[in-house]
Amino acid sequence: MTEPVLEMKGISKEFSGARALVGVDFRLFPGEIHALMGENGAGKSTLIKVLTGVYHPDAGQVTLDGEVVRITSPLQAQKAGISTVYQEVNLCTNLSVAENVFLGREPRRMGAIHWARMRSDAAQLVRRVGLELDVSAPLGSYPLAIQQLVAIVRAVAISAKVLILDEPTSSLDRSEVEQLFAVMRRLKEQGVAILFVTHFLEQVYEICDRVTILRNGALVGEHMVAELERKRLVQLMIGKALGELEELTEHIRPAVGKAMIRAEGLGRNGAIAPFNLDVHAGEVVGLAGLLGSGRTEVARLLFGADHADSGKVLIDGEPANLRTPNAAIERSIAFCSENRRAEGLVPELSVRENMILALQAARGWTRPLSTEKRDELVARYMKALDIRPSNPDLPVSSLSGGNQQKVLLARWLITQPRLLILDEPTRGIDIGAKTEIQKLVVELSEGGMAVLFISAELEEVLRLSHTIGVLRDRQLVSQIANAPEINADRIMEIIASGAPA
Repeated sequence: MTEPVLEMKGISKEFSGARALVGVDFRLFPGEIHALMGENGAGKSTLIKVLTGVYHPDAGQVTLDGEVVRITSPLQAQKAGISTVYQEVNLCTNLSVAENVFLGREPRRMGAIHWARMRSDAAQLVRRVGLELDVSAPLGSYPLAIQQLVAIVRAVAISAKVLILDEPTSSLDRSEVEQLFAVMRRLKEQGVAILFVTHFLEQVYEICDRVTILRNGALVGEHMVAELERKRLVQLMIGKALGELEELTEHIRPAVGKAMIRAEGLGRNGAIAPFNLDVHAGEVVGLAGLLGSGRTEVARLLFGADHADSGKVLIDGEPANLRTPNAAIERSIAFCSENRRAEGLVPELSVRENMILALQAARGWTRPLSTEKRDELVARYMKALDIRPSNPDLPVSSLSGGNQQKVLLARWLITQPRLLILDEPTRGIDIGAKTEIQKLVVELSEGGMAVLFISAELEEVLRLSHTIGVLRDRQLVSQIANAPEINADRIMEIIASGAPA
């Protein structure tokens, strides 16, 4: 084995007395794809931010090409050959592909941008990773998957030795993932060292050579992927046997009684065709379908975030005017958006402030909660959902993705809703946090809450739902009661054919 292109030794980092990293070692070799795994809060993001100069370590050192370096900013990291592509594409969609690739580094002639050369060089870089794109077209004219690949092209355009891909597949479908993996393999062949952060175990075994596992800010181990069994990997990540996490209560049962909420012919032009849908108290209704099938559009109509052009909503059999989210909240409906950063959390506020936001909004700002009541609610739900770190005064932006998702769930649970709408609540979080949220859904439904559960993972929908609504091309094409004979293949048949079950 060659010498590592990157080595981190004894990296430690604390925030307000909470230890995020404790003496972590990490190494990365040229021409390898190396997975960084761990639960949310394990320290993955902190380690990457230390590596890219966002954070300064309290202890330890970083070696690049055999020389000790002190990286103090992301710009310095880029100049040293360390590039990062994040889950959210941070490019300018109104500019062309070529302009994004060379943004801030445009080739010039006599003081002006040399447009022909920029387009030619961008086309060459795009072909280098195996893509064929019109580099003069606006970036926004391409789907998210292509935008991420353009971000990778920009990263390697600065002669990156190390490419960090932070959750790049969380919003991609299977064909888009395969396209990304083809680019990763090509870069690997060219000697680029790739650090791949993901929560999808199967992707680790499909694309990665080695894996480093963190737990509670400490290094658990480094392993060759081919030599590590999947169950052992999960056990190392969470410190428990997988079976302990998979024991969800057997709760699949037929819905009885009057629907808590009923949609009759509800629809919105261009978003979702008119549909009928019932959700009973104590029932989990899962929505399955491909990206863009209309799952989120159903949720937004029921929460009043979008206005329906047709149909009506009944609550307890009586017509309900859900024209705004406030109207929905007043009728005890809660909605956890799939986009927790843009539509859920307020990153500038603390964990405490984010958790209490919906309840205070429902009460009105002229009736503030008492400090005692606020602190009691926050403490109760932080403990119930095991939100870590347990300091409610920390900025919510400092928490891991899984713990941010728990904060958002806590915000709505504090309002004690009758209907909880969850749109991709487990996307982009680790298996431990994912199973905790799944267990919570079961417990809430058994306590009588109605739940509308949306997930791109069919197995998750099947595991939790009493009834499954299948969407295709912005139409609710089938509603079926969950039963032993219903499996992922059957759901995919319905999605493919568009035929009712």
